[in-house]
Amino acid sequence: MSGERTGAVGARWTGRVLDLWAGLVLLYLFLPIFVIIAYSFNKPEGRFNFVWKAFSLDAWRDPFLFPALVDAMKLSLQVAAVSTTVATLFGALIALALCRYTWKGSGTIGLLLVLPLTTPEVVLGSSLLSLFLSANYATGFSTIVIAHIMFSVSYVALTVKARIKGFDWTLEEAAMDLYATPWRVVTKVTLPLIAPGIAAAAMLSFALSLDDFVITLFNAGSRVTYPLYVYGARRAAFPPQINVLATAILAGSLVLLGLTVLWQNRTLKQAGD
Repeated sequence: MSGERTGAVGARWTGRVLDLWAGLVLLYLFLPIFVIIAYSFNKPEGRFNFVWKAFSLDAWRDPFLFPALVDAMKLSLQVAAVSTTVATLFGALIALALCRYTWKGSGTIGLLLVLPLTTPEVVLGSSLLSLFLSANYATGFSTIVIAHIMFSVSYVALTVKARIKGFDWTLEEAAMDLYATPWRVVTKVTLPLIAPGIAAAAMLSFALSLDDFVITLFNAGSRVTYPLYVYGARRAAFPPQINVLATAILAGSLVLLGLTVLWQNRTLKQAGD
């Protein structure tokens, strides 16, 4: 009995140590985010919001004080919206084709999807820039969008593919046995079941596009996105409005993530019923 009691106590302490270690790891991961949020309420004395001085809501009262910062944020949102739309469409179709059909080159396509994820961003960005320059194509908004679509398609395709892996294709056969047209099968059976996976992939693609710096730096030309603005602001002026907009984006992302999780749980519950 004493041995069993000792083993239970040891297991309990091991669990507590693991929980503590996991908490410290999460704290380390989220500490920069906490700093960003905290410094959005700072009132710096100079042009740089790097040292805490005093609590203030001034930056939140006027988050759009700097037009260049607002323009950079608008450009990033536009690029992310366009690239996410195109990448989600292409990636979802690729995932459907890879999961539904098997042909001789499907393995090669799967390997090519992983390739952009394993290629260093410096290599990918410089290669795209060389491609645009060799084609005499002026860098700007369109080249940023093309570059972002280039790496976002892989993320979307692999995410949607993971969702479709457990899809029961007999549901489509049952719908067709009930005289449903192919279009109705897709819109009423297939798409609703894989829609949460597509939504999650779209959110991932949007976040990656909004966050990208290295590839954008090579292909932006004279255009300045939000990450490029933040990089340049460290030398001239780093106002707390940068932290305010970053915090607003984080809050919006968390809201969308929460809605997506609720949608996924509701879809799974309906499928189980």
